[in-house]
Amino acid sequence: MQNGFFSAGSPACFLALSRAIDAQYEFDWAVNLRNSLRAKIITVCNDKITKKGETVGLSFYAFFANRNDDPVLLMEAAEWWIKTHELDHFEKAVKIRDMVEAGA
Repeated sequence: MQNGFFSAGSPACFLALSRAIDAQYEFDWAVNLRNSLRAKIITVCNDKITKKGETVGLSFYAFFANRNDDPVLLMEAAEWWIKTHELDHFEKAVKIRDMVEAGA
């Protein structure tokens, strides 16, 4: 914590925000991954694969700018990546794209 607040990006910050979102919306994130996020994930994965090849890896942060301008969307991606699918920090873009296209 810094000055009484969680530092941005810290595990404690994600946990606190995750709990707040869970309490507010009370639904299964995996089932409700919004279509706009699905489309963005597929686009980013395809771009990375095109530029760097089939073995390129990425994290869920790859789908966002370097600022936290949409914390709910960021947490939706984090929930899907970490909690629902228990993925490693870096995964192959091909794997992520295929999972999203398959409806995971």
